[in-house]
Amino acid sequence: MRIALLSDIHGNLPALDAVLDDAATQNVGLIANLGDILSGPLWPAETAARLMALDLPTIAGNHERQLLTQAPERMGPSDAHAAVRLDDAARGWLAGLPGEHWLHAEVFACHGSPRSDVEHLLHTVEAGRVRAASADEIAERLGDTAAPVIVCGHTHLPAAHRTARGQLVVNPGSVGLQAYYDDHPAPYMAAAGTPHARYAVIARAADGTWSAEFRAVAYDWATAARLAAANARPDWAEALEKGTLPDL
Repeated sequence: MRIALLSDIHGNLPALDAVLDDAATQNVGLIANLGDILSGPLWPAETAARLMALDLPTIAGNHERQLLTQAPERMGPSDAHAAVRLDDAARGWLAGLPGEHWLHAEVFACHGSPRSDVEHLLHTVEAGRVRAASADEIAERLGDTAAPVIVCGHTHLPAAHRTARGQLVVNPGSVGLQAYYDDHPAPYMAAAGTPHARYAVIARAADGTWSAEFRAVAYDWATAARLAAANARPDWAEALEKGTLPDL
């Protein structure tokens, strides 16, 4: 069994298409979408249409929740850009997405952690950046989640961890945005370091063990950066073109 994991697309349609093309060469039986799908200054409506037609197993991230529940005046610029560009069909699709999903009898999917769509599972915010979470931090965030494999997104940073109980925890990184600033749980910057679209493939071997492979895919990030700049998001433009941002 091989499953391609996509997360944090953020309306970046050319990055999504490049990842889907690459996944088609990887002998996967399933492609799953782990949330934060449309928000950002790029192609939210077009990305929604593409994914609705594909009908992939998909969960909602925090940005889906925010798009559907926050008043316009309380939205951040990424959610606000998407919100006014989505039609009723796209909104209905988002509203029907679960917050978690079993992709396989042994694979549990969430966006942030099993207990919150905004909690970092494999990373910890510290001194304005993110670091790899400790084994104890990850165990505490997993709680009593007993799945052999837990997959998540949210931080945009590829990572994997094997717990003391033998569970494999995987974050595929972000398809659509390789660096960003955020202020939850404290102000920080996260960066993958290059502008490539990221995803992962998890595989179950004949002996039942699971492994993860991380993939970085080139796409036309210069065009995406120009659109972000035209939509008054210079931070996104720099992140899309460089895969990093200045430290806070």
